[in-house]
Amino acid sequence: MNALVIFGLLAILMLTGMPISISLGLTVLTFLFTMTQVPLESVALKLFTGIEKFEIMAIPFFILAGNFLTHGGVAKRMINFATSMVGHWYGGLGLAGVLACALFAAVSGSSPATVVAIGSILLPAMVKAGFPNKFGAGVISTSGALGILIPPSIVMVMYSVATNTSVGALFMAGVIPGLALAATLGGVTWYRAKKFNYPRQPKATWKERGDAFMKSVWGLLLIVVVMGGIYTGIFTPTEAAAMSAVYAFFVAVFIYKDMGLKDVPKVLLNSANMSAMLLYIITNAVLFSFIMTNEQIPQALADWMLGNGLGMITFLLAVNIILLLAGNFMEPSSIVLIFAPILFPVAMKLGIDPVHFGIMMVVNMEVGMCHPPVGLNLYVASGITKMGITELTVAVWPWLLSMLFFLAVVTYWPDLSLWLPRQLGMIG
Repeated sequence: MNALVIFGLLAILMLTGMPISISLGLTVLTFLFTMTQVPLESVALKLFTGIEKFEIMAIPFFILAGNFLTHGGVAKRMINFATSMVGHWYGGLGLAGVLACALFAAVSGSSPATVVAIGSILLPAMVKAGFPNKFGAGVISTSGALGILIPPSIVMVMYSVATNTSVGALFMAGVIPGLALAATLGGVTWYRAKKFNYPRQPKATWKERGDAFMKSVWGLLLIVVVMGGIYTGIFTPTEAAAMSAVYAFFVAVFIYKDMGLKDVPKVLLNSANMSAMLLYIITNAVLFSFIMTNEQIPQALADWMLGNGLGMITFLLAVNIILLLAGNFMEPSSIVLIFAPILFPVAMKLGIDPVHFGIMMVVNMEVGMCHPPVGLNLYVASGITKMGITELTVAVWPWLLSMLFFLAVVTYWPDLSLWLPRQLGMIG
């Protein structure tokens, strides 16, 4: 009964158009003051212990690194390198977009940042080369979602905070699914380009490819800094985030010189605004999780499922449906912070690996970012292409269907996610 009251109140507040973070906070406070006897001292204590986790420090640093890279010309050089490698294939510029999004995702940790950085440069070039606007928008909107699956990923850090799962193991678990999804999206792009005979670029010489690689190498080295540092144990994911922010600043200002020192305060302010928004959501989500646990809602859900003989396969299917529906109304950070504390204990009782469950949730978030009405990537792409959301929704369907198929593969084939972290000794 209490669960219905909590979720009913949350849904009503969200339907009024209130931001999710405030809806969460008001739901928690209303329930605490009217329906429980929980002492306020324990609530305050839970709030502070919930947000003093070391992993949370990674979020502002990854946001800062992504902003430096977005404004610092790294994306342009990655696009040039990707085009030199695959531009001569069918749909060459589209394939270059998928490859550039995968590369930029590996340094930014954010899907909207990837769509902005790659899309704002590549989409006008695709239209100029003779590609339909819809084709380019479909490629970039969906490929930009790789930003939260290919590590480093801010959403994975959120999942780690909500469930106490290792961030390093999550990052490594995202590598193979991220590459597999990039290949899937690339396959759809190539097939459609071949079917409709879209233009191809002249084949680049090996010298041109070498030049493009050398120009983009400083951005690509950030992948080595972050992933290599975590894998070798030189630093933790949080320390890797701080290193990536310093490195991105150095590359953008002193090596590529696309940004001056006078532009740095603006980037810092934008990053602070984004970080404050996410940290406010985390704060309210910690309290929401506290209420869920205090009312024993996850345990009741687990007991009900096990009592009715619903096993792992049914549970994972139900989780996918719930998360895809949530993706209609919420952005990824909120979904993870609200649903992970509820679904995670049930998954553990059913013997599902926490890292596999995390990757499955992240792939769900990716699909949610590419469909209306709250698909963040669609809104970002709409701003770049000047296309309406309805028109964009039609444009992304071929890629979105392939992402749904990929979600089914990730859900029921755990080894796709778990093989690499097992090989590295990060999980048992």
